[in-house]
Amino acid sequence: MEKNFGFVRVASAVPHMKVADCKYNATRIKEQISEAVEAGVQIVCFPELSITGYTCADLFFTQQLQQDAMDALQDIAQYTIKQPIIVLVGAPIKVDNNLYNCAFVLTDGEVVGVVPKVNLPNTAEFYEKRWFTPGRTNIPSVELWCGDVPFGSDLLFMSQYYCFGIELCEDLWSPLPPSTQLAIQGAEFIFNLSSSNCVTGKHAFRRQMITQQSARVHCGYIYTSSGVGESTTDVVFSGSTYIAENGKLLEQGERFRRDSTMVITELDLERLRTDRQRNTNFTDDQMGHYRKVYVAPIENVDNTVAPVHRHFRTNPFIPAPADRESFCEDVLSIQVSALARRWEHTHAKTIVLGVSGGLDSTLALMVAVQAADLLGYDRKRILGVTMPGFGTSDRTYQNALALMNVLGITQKEISIVPSVLQHFEDIGQDPNIHDVTYENSQARERTQILMDLANKTGGFVLGTGDMSELALGWATYNGDHMSMYGVNAGVPKTVVRYVVQYMAEQYDQQLGSVLADVVATPVSPELLPPDAEGNIAQKTEDNVGPYELHDFFLYYFIRYGFKREKIAYMASYAFDDKYSEEQINYWLKVFMRRFFANQYKRSCMPDGPKVVPISLSPRGDLRMPSDIEDVL
Repeated sequence: MEKNFGFVRVASAVPHMKVADCKYNATRIKEQISEAVEAGVQIVCFPELSITGYTCADLFFTQQLQQDAMDALQDIAQYTIKQPIIVLVGAPIKVDNNLYNCAFVLTDGEVVGVVPKVNLPNTAEFYEKRWFTPGRTNIPSVELWCGDVPFGSDLLFMSQYYCFGIELCEDLWSPLPPSTQLAIQGAEFIFNLSSSNCVTGKHAFRRQMITQQSARVHCGYIYTSSGVGESTTDVVFSGSTYIAENGKLLEQGERFRRDSTMVITELDLERLRTDRQRNTNFTDDQMGHYRKVYVAPIENVDNTVAPVHRHFRTNPFIPAPADRESFCEDVLSIQVSALARRWEHTHAKTIVLGVSGGLDSTLALMVAVQAADLLGYDRKRILGVTMPGFGTSDRTYQNALALMNVLGITQKEISIVPSVLQHFEDIGQDPNIHDVTYENSQARERTQILMDLANKTGGFVLGTGDMSELALGWATYNGDHMSMYGVNAGVPKTVVRYVVQYMAEQYDQQLGSVLADVVATPVSPELLPPDAEGNIAQKTEDNVGPYELHDFFLYYFIRYGFKREKIAYMASYAFDDKYSEEQINYWLKVFMRRFFANQYKRSCMPDGPKVVPISLSPRGDLRMPSDIEDVL
């Protein structure tokens, strides 16, 4: 059996139904239960009043419909005997001469809990108070064929692995949804049995409410609404299904289907628990007492599931294509705003940065130019310095010159070769030995030039190194590691590439073509001599591994604190056939080793803006001792 990585498979189901035909509706529900069991679903949710139909109106008062509903409920419950699934269905129930609109939780042939609807809509096309009593009641239990069953809106359903709560339709639309308190009291998933009708604009608004509520209370939210089989006397239902997790919509079903429909996905308990753990305001506020209903384990019901319905993006830092423009503009706006504020505050006459023709320095240069434009400063106050050395290729050198020319900044060229050779002579380094001293001497010489030029021109040095390099320690201590403001420190390498590619498509041919070639150039510090053809010989990803893998590892390790086994497991799904399991595990080991070994560099890193949801700043997201082994 695979290890349990915290995934729970859930389903939102809409059966084909007939109004007031409880026997027919029960048959369709049982069919979908079988479908869910076959798919390995652990919890399936059906719509509000799914046994009777929502639009029965005054038929709810009839004894026959009430009895038919209970008979159908018992039939469905018996169908779950020895079935490895928990089923949530909706039906009316009469208690002490009051009729309640309820959700019933069924498992292994029994009803284990009944949750009444608290907030009843009674405006416009809705008039539920005509038939039902609000679920604010002190009735502790109801008598059913299976015995005395807990009853109330204060129920939390517990299994060995998870806890869930239930609200019904209008409850979500209320000023204080029951799901808020349910989540505070421990519910990790919220199921909403709904019958929300369809009018123009409501679909998008409803979806927004669901995703926002899942984010607000750090939960999985499973929503199911009545389908097209309902009466169309005055309203139409579309069979909306949504499954969200902490602000992200994982699945939504096709609306207006004339047959039964179901959406399935896996929720990540460990991800939800991490966010709740970090949110110290997410505690039991002692507002009332909530009862725990323990769901007896059924064979295989809590078994580990693989996230086969769930899509893991290969780069979790980068959004879906539809959000590309707003994302890139946000990245640039954050960087530009931060740099402009620092420039204003320091009253610096210049900004000094090394322009290598690589990705990082290109993004930093573009941000500096936009900051100057934002402040109304002359671009000539930006001093770009190209510092060719032993490994500089003609391609990057020409791109650096082209960028500075077209952007209209002040430029300076200083070869580091003579000074580094003198330094080698001073310290007794053989220039034919291409070791770490050979490489780092060049990086430190470049930093010294930039720092001294900043002093000379009354400016400050703009750092160009990115977050991925900081994570891996791929920076020379007190060399390119150091600056007076690290504008790229909050941007992972894959995002740097993504944003520069975006800019290449926004600008005219002259600038756009240079940016595009920068994107196409292999990532390299260019500290070793080029090959015989003059091409880049030292490629970073050949040494430390693919940045797309490292950024994946970085996101899930820092953002959620996942174990390396789970990160590798998720990466195997995200990258599918691109990398083998052996490759993923190898590079993950490299990532972890380098990450822990290089914390000392991050402990004294310069200021720089947080851009994506995580940061490695010792003043921000990552407070970690420098002297710690790779033991996690």
